[in-house]
Amino acid sequence: MKLYSPATVRQIIEKYGFSIRKNLGQNFLIDGNIINKIIDAAEINPADVVLEIGAGIGALTRALAEKAATVVVIEVDKNLSPILEETLAGCSNVKIVLGNALDLNFDELMADTTAGICGPAGSPYKIVANLPYYITTPLIMHSLENGFNVNLMVFMIQKEVAERMVAFPGNREYGALTVGVSYYCEAQLIARVPRKVFIPEPEVESMIVRLRRREKPPVEVEDKGVFFQVVRAAFGQRRKTLANALSGVFQGLEKSSISQVLCDIKIDPARRGETLSLQEFADVANAVYRKVRG
Repeated sequence: MKLYSPATVRQIIEKYGFSIRKNLGQNFLIDGNIINKIIDAAEINPADVVLEIGAGIGALTRALAEKAATVVVIEVDKNLSPILEETLAGCSNVKIVLGNALDLNFDELMADTTAGICGPAGSPYKIVANLPYYITTPLIMHSLENGFNVNLMVFMIQKEVAERMVAFPGNREYGALTVGVSYYCEAQLIARVPRKVFIPEPEVESMIVRLRRREKPPVEVEDKGVFFQVVRAAFGQRRKTLANALSGVFQGLEKSSISQVLCDIKIDPARRGETLSLQEFADVANAVYRKVRG
């Protein structure tokens, strides 16, 4: 059974009386070539443990199971359970967990569900997902900021979000997501995905993106929390100058103090956050941290 066949998808939906939930961003893949591109981008090998977020009717899950040692799937919609029982029948290396991925500690989940099955506890794993658009940025940052033991992530996401991940300073797509992803990963756009390969057809195009986790960030920051505070503030109101955006964010640092901090590291206080490189954000954060710490 080809789970990505349009006829099969419609037949399964009708058989189970399943109602596609727009609020969960459910768009099911109906193109085997796209599934193969995702699998290839994830560089799956027989020893891999994979975490998939959002199973749909199991088309991508089944393809992952054919290549990897174990696939753990997080699915938020319990109404898909009976469908997945049928479509993944025979896939003994697939473990399905019902829940919201944003509420879960992935390392703990993988340790619990793969215990005694493959590899030692704490081994690195990969994340693969066809992400709903509404959860894309929170889920990616959840995966990165919590320091989970993930070495490679492949996501199919909204094209505009993917382009933000690889944008350059001064580009209108450049933002907090760009800086956050760049700090943790090397991002690469893999393939553009047209709307017609989904049921139902989404309103926007998608893109497959690969995020390879860095062994260490490319810049040194004295306090990661301050670094991301600076980044969020700089992009919070894009029209504000850096001095205005950062003033009042840190206790005791008003505009005049922030301006002096920026001048001391030879960054014009009138610049806007979208013009700063990753290294310049690190420089600003370190200077602010030293000033606040006194």
